[in-house]
Amino acid sequence: MDRGEELDAVERALERLLRLSASRNVHARRAAAARVDVSQPGFVLLRRLQEDGPMSLGELAHVTDMDPAAAGRQIRQLEARGLVVTSTLPEDRRVTVVRVTPSGAEARRRLAEVGGRHMEDVLGSWPSRDRAALARLLDRLVDDMRAVHYRVTAEHEEKAG
Repeated sequence: MDRGEELDAVERALERLLRLSASRNVHARRAAAARVDVSQPGFVLLRRLQEDGPMSLGELAHVTDMDPAAAGRQIRQLEARGLVVTSTLPEDRRVTVVRVTPSGAEARRRLAEVGGRHMEDVLGSWPSRDRAALARLLDRLVDDMRAVHYRVTAEHEEKAG
């Protein structure tokens, strides 16, 4: 396999992984197994809040790479379910701060438990070195994908020049 074929195979595998990861049906099965009513984007927000602590809605949208309006809608849904609470900063009422409630922490714990068991079922037969390599390489891939910008195609470079 030449370099172009290798890169194409990686891109196809990533497309499959991202479709699976973004699947509402897959998340719905996970949420049902955890007996939790949280959307996939809601889970991402809940996990980040629980891991990093309270933060402003704008900061939360930024660190989760979500559109601020979409993050706001998700937070309103989580708040309606009692999983987060919001407040404003006394010194700047325009800033909304979001915190996880005990119910939100429990929902996140149950979803994480179901996800952890699933990963154990998926990767349990893999040798430890392969699991470690996968984790290391995926982290490296994500970091590099964030750091490296898309280039304009050669055809468009010629027209611009």
